[in-house]
Amino acid sequence: MTYEEAAAYIAEIPKFTEKHELAHTREFLRRLGNPGIDRKVIHVAGTNGKGSVCAYMQGILLAMKKRTGFFTSPHLIVINERIRINNIQIGNEKFLEIFQKVKKTVDGMAADGIAHPSYFEFLFGMAMLAFEEADVEYIILETGLGGRLDATNAVEHPILTIITSISLDHTQYLGNTVREIAKEKAGIIKEGVPIIFDGTDEEASEVIRKRALEAHARCRKLTKNAYEIREITKKHIAFSRSSAYDKDVLWSINGCGIYQPMNVSLALEAMECVLDDREKDYEMWQKAVASVTWEGRMEEILPGIFLDGAHNPGAIRVFADTLKALKETEAVILFSAVADKEYGTMIEILCREVPAKQYIITEIEDGRKVSARELAEVFHRYTSREVCICPDVKKAFLTAAAKKGNGKLFCVGSLYLIGEIRRMIKEKEVEMN
Repeated sequence: MTYEEAAAYIAEIPKFTEKHELAHTREFLRRLGNPGIDRKVIHVAGTNGKGSVCAYMQGILLAMKKRTGFFTSPHLIVINERIRINNIQIGNEKFLEIFQKVKKTVDGMAADGIAHPSYFEFLFGMAMLAFEEADVEYIILETGLGGRLDATNAVEHPILTIITSISLDHTQYLGNTVREIAKEKAGIIKEGVPIIFDGTDEEASEVIRKRALEAHARCRKLTKNAYEIREITKKHIAFSRSSAYDKDVLWSINGCGIYQPMNVSLALEAMECVLDDREKDYEMWQKAVASVTWEGRMEEILPGIFLDGAHNPGAIRVFADTLKALKETEAVILFSAVADKEYGTMIEILCREVPAKQYIITEIEDGRKVSARELAEVFHRYTSREVCICPDVKKAFLTAAAKKGNGKLFCVGSLYLIGEIRRMIKEKEVEMN
């Protein structure tokens, strides 16, 4: 079997199996030899910011010379991105080797009448086995969907749990209110395990604090009072923390996403929790944070062209806040979305909060896509500004880049869109003047 055949097999999994209960995932892991059971696991859930918090923690741990595994989703270009060891995505050869070991276990499960793991379960099993074989000390797990029933929640003894910002997303699975969604996210809280969370939303905070109390888990809530933004440009953000440890330290972040100071603050709180006092080298941490880049999060992929993976109302709202902070009033917006997202609300926020020069609407190659024409009809309900329909992503991107002139282009609405644009640029399918 080749790497390409292994990746194709995994891609086909959703067609013949469904999500299972955690008991199934635990049996799957048991048959794999319970990889990672003796490692230091940090478990992260939330609606937005999960990946960024994980990336900042990874950066600090690597600066401290800690061998670190990071399981993340979704991937933007290739599936290997989901499994990172010391911030290097697993290579094709290793991916195939791990796949074959997991597939052998899965075949044994089938012989015993046990259902095939889901797509996410299979990749989670691969990640845990890869981390075990790489002998990592720390494992950072990002939930895929929700928390309580997510496959990553099969890990019963993490050293820390983190919940990032919570807003409406995946409502068909997690609930129609912030309170219901928070309850699902809070399902990762374990008996006696410390929990750090973004307490910006009071409803979500109430749910999380209640669950932490029930689990006798030491609870640390962060709000926007935890930091103060000192400077924001299109290249970086500088902020200080109100923490007694480092209130006079200035932290610098790559990129201009106004949501990142909270994510960095959560990561720093986490490191203060899991590392001992001898390892709290704030000068080293500063350098680590300043060097972190996280693809598709207010990423300037080309001069004046930014990719942001905002794909739900909460993320679009903070994207709009970022543009306000940058005083961007004449940007071009390239937008697409998938059907199971609250794209009507996303578009309304964009039109109301982002005074763009023009909106270019496209569609992605995915079974859940929404046609560019349908999306454009929603835009026309909320704006009198120019809305251009361009279904082909490549043509849409080139059109939008040309329209921006000396201004800026922001690509938002879907991680699939961001992934496709990154792929085209990486593979030089598009050439800019």
